Amino acid sequence: MDNTESPVANKPRLLERVRQSLRVQHYSLRTEESYLYWIRYYIRFHKKRHPETMSQKEIECFLTHLAVNKKVSPSTQNQALSAILYLYKKVLKIELPWLKNVVRAKRKKYIPVVFTREEVKHLLAQFDGTYWLLFSLIYGAGLRVSECARLRVKDIDFHYKQLLIRDSKGSKDRVTVLPGPLIEPLRNHLARVQELHQQDLKNGYGDVYLPYALKRKYPNADKEWYWQYVFPSRDIATDPRSGKRRRHHIYEKSLSRNIKKAMRKANIYKPASTHTLRHSFATHLLEDGYDIRTVQELLGHKDVKTTQIYTHVLQKGGAAVRSPLERI
Repeated sequence: MDNTESPVANKPRLLERVRQSLRVQHYSLRTEESYLYWIRYYIRFHKKRHPETMSQKEIECFLTHLAVNKKVSPSTQNQALSAILYLYKKVLKIELPWLKNVVRAKRKKYIPVVFTREEVKHLLAQFDGTYWLLFSLIYGAGLRVSECARLRVKDIDFHYKQLLIRDSKGSKDRVTVLPGPLIEPLRNHLARVQELHQQDLKNGYGDVYLPYALKRKYPNADKEWYWQYVFPSRDIATDPRSGKRRRHHIYEKSLSRNIKKAMRKANIYKPASTHTLRHSFATHLLEDGYDIRTVQELLGHKDVKTTQIYTHVLQKGGAAVRSPLERI
């Protein structure tokens, strides 16, 4: 066996090292799966050569393949590059100066799709029960889908009408508004969820995933009511990390499927998704006169430039200009 083949035998160990490193760094399960996918793809693309035997030429060849042959979007290409950079820097501990010169694909600037207030009203009217509450909360508080799905009982402050969003994108915490009209429906919903939790405890379940080392620090906290998910899954399932059987939070993809069905029923024909409700939250706040810094904080944007994209949706550009044809 030659030198290029010997590292191949260690490939499973390499991926396991990547997985362990990501968990130590508290990366989300979704990021973990994505990074492992791209690293595996990168190695297989180069005929299972070990990454230590490759350099700038191989990385650029791989990224070119994704862009030219696979026609992936710039964001997808950048995600693949981020995974490879993580492999070299964090796992292999290889500081290669040429990595700084690898050009990332430029993301296309776009104006987000936004629902009108009337469209939001018609859309929410297509739901009832838990899904109505879910989508109302996403729009009313400007939540990401993952933030809403992972919301825990302890993060709801009924007194001050606010939600504490923990460990969100960029590992940041923030506070956002809890809409007044949702307070009573949310209280009623939590009463039903608490009954489900009590039944789970009787059946030998009732524990939830705890972030970081909290399980070791507080051994019984995972069964406490205030740590439970506000929107739990209907079924008991196997935790992909620990292998333990427990009730996880609601499946995020089910929200995407339901929003598409609701759009068809409401006769809304836009290239929209569940995330469009978050875009609409920001745009409608700006329409109501709230300053952009306030909206930035509620959304959890690191840079106000990210929030400024919503100003382009308002009638301050082409929509506010009268065509010369109207003056003829």
